[in-house]
Amino acid sequence: MAPPKGKGKVVKKKKELSSRAQYTMRIVESATCSVCKTPCARGMRYLEMMSQPGAVGRGVPCILTRRKIN
Repeated sequence: MAPPKGKGKVVKKKKELSSRAQYTMRIVESATCSVCKTPCARGMRYLEMMSQPGAVGRGVPCILTRRKIN
């Protein structure tokens, strides 16, 4: 038996982009937060945490470096 013919191509609908804007922020370390001209709560909390002996950190997103992606 042969497979049925005449099915045609399946057309996929395009995915609609969200109307909500996306943003990105740079990750900064405690040295950057310590000399910042406009300190934020998140940065000061991170700076305080990193001032403890033996603290290991990976940085914190800085709201001042926020950029729109699309």
